[in-house]
Amino acid sequence: MGKYHVYGIGNALVDMELEVTPEFLQQLNIDKGVMTLVDEARQTEIMERVHGLNCKKSGGGSAANTMVAIAQLGGKGFYSCKVANDESGTFYLEDLRRCGLDTNLHNGDRGITGKCLVMVTPDADRTMNTFLGITGSLSEAELVPKALIESEYLYIEGYLVTSPTAIAAAIKAREIATESGVKTSLSLSDPNMVEFFKEGLLKIIGSGLDFIFSNEAEALKMAQSNEISDAIAYLQTLAKGFAITRGAQGSLIYDGQKIIEIETEKVKAIDTVGAGDMYAGAFLYGLTHDLSYDKAGKLASVAASRIVTRYGARLDTEEMKSLVEQIR
Repeated sequence: MGKYHVYGIGNALVDMELEVTPEFLQQLNIDKGVMTLVDEARQTEIMERVHGLNCKKSGGGSAANTMVAIAQLGGKGFYSCKVANDESGTFYLEDLRRCGLDTNLHNGDRGITGKCLVMVTPDADRTMNTFLGITGSLSEAELVPKALIESEYLYIEGYLVTSPTAIAAAIKAREIATESGVKTSLSLSDPNMVEFFKEGLLKIIGSGLDFIFSNEAEALKMAQSNEISDAIAYLQTLAKGFAITRGAQGSLIYDGQKIIEIETEKVKAIDTVGAGDMYAGAFLYGLTHDLSYDKAGKLASVAASRIVTRYGARLDTEEMKSLVEQIR
């Protein structure tokens, strides 16, 4: 292998997670169960309303969660992103380094580091209101081609599709990877990304990727159908392989030749934040560490089922490593 197992590119957001009721979301006219982009004033308004509630802060962003999972499992990763030279930016940079990830970040630029307010309801659903801040201007300048070329996989976060400069960066990264023989992968990230930014996602995908990660809602919206068979057929036109996660129903993996059904552990979910990110991280770790698609899928499923039984998007490193031993 090269120097890195996976090179990721995505938004750098400080996650601020708290528990709320569905009534709270209704009172503030917040769309439940999806990610909504907001401006700084709107995010400040919501934060004022939740002042006093227990809030857990951590380094986040979808692709960052995936990269952290890979590092915890024992993989080597590089993460390209953008933060500001402020308190949150320093917190974020130190968090990446503490997790063992290499990054393009240094002291950051002037501006405001992005934040994601993650609101979890009693049904384990997660609702996100995100102010991108400086990460909204992520561009090709944040790419490190040398690190990308020395990686086995490129992993692109679908949330980048909301920014023209980030789309350009994702396309450039995919082009560099393809020319260098680095395998390419993308997460569709959120149903809203597919519903409102499908054209941008297709630009990032280009003539096709090696692998796509999607949940069932995203896959169906992508195929503009209510039938999972249509979603499978459509994703086969976009990538050589893919995984469709289906919650308690497990996941479907296409390895380029056949569909593999992966069952999931029966657990009581209390927080689905980061489940898809964890799945992608564990799966990519598996593929880059000589696991078959079937075993990589089982590792991803077990890891995702564990993360939904607690709050937050990360497991303890020792627990993550024990999952690998369990699968092997």
